[in-house]
Amino acid sequence: MLMKVEALQGLLNARVLCGTASGEFEGVYTGDLLSRAMSRVEAGCAWVTIMANINVVAVANLTEPAVIILAEDVTMQADVLAAAEDNGVCVMTSPMSAYEICCAIGKMAEE
Repeated sequence: MLMKVEALQGLLNARVLCGTASGEFEGVYTGDLLSRAMSRVEAGCAWVTIMANINVVAVANLTEPAVIILAEDVTMQADVLAAAEDNGVCVMTSPMSAYEICCAIGKMAEE
């Protein structure tokens, strides 16, 4: 089921750190082990993680998620955000835990 990326802002009390919260996503992957994420993040999905280094941007370039959602109010350093912006990656941060984010998105998908 396709869902709107912009709907995540209100649902998750999230703020956009870079990119634009437009478009749609389908499915969610939650994980912090980047080598595993490279084989599991699907194009057009939402990726929930607490990892915020430059390698996250590299994985996103390979896998093309619609949005990266940083849980627990994690943020990225300015140079990492600049790289994400340069590569067209939308990054949000939410005060919610990864579990809470996935539950909220699951509930949204059911509605």
